[in-house]
Amino acid sequence: MESRECPNCSRIVNGDFRAVIRKFNRDRGSLIPILHALQDSMGYLSSEAMEEVADWLSIPASEVYGTATFYTLFATKPLGRHVIRLCDSTPCHIEGSKTIKGAIEKHLGISAGQTTDDGQFTFEIVSCFGLCGVAPAIMVDEDVYGNLTPEAMPAILSKYGEEGG
Repeated sequence: MESRECPNCSRIVNGDFRAVIRKFNRDRGSLIPILHALQDSMGYLSSEAMEEVADWLSIPASEVYGTATFYTLFATKPLGRHVIRLCDSTPCHIEGSKTIKGAIEKHLGISAGQTTDDGQFTFEIVSCFGLCGVAPAIMVDEDVYGNLTPEAMPAILSKYGEEGG
């Protein structure tokens, strides 16, 4: 299969995901490493790729899908170039994650669970980063920001615009 561009993001999607899968042993313990490798290659986990993983490992497709949807760092649809994850654990909630959510939504013009039309940003709410001491917290890609205020969000997000990303 040829590589093709992801329709909603700037990542290149490797259509030959079978080659990625075949680099792994055919045992159940390979499931999470295979999913990580596929996501690194494709940018997300397609239904077709998850079915191929199930066939490769001889496990039910529902087990692959259940694993992929249980962990918040796996995506089952294309993501934007930059992924913003807002922690909404109890400490983050108490410390103001709701106001951070509003500031992000206002700045990007999207709601949680959506991707901007230009494919630059996907915004997600997650359960916990384990960063309770610096609540409220977000991750933008692999970068962590804590002790946030709504006023800080435009400056943080502007670092990831076209020119910075």
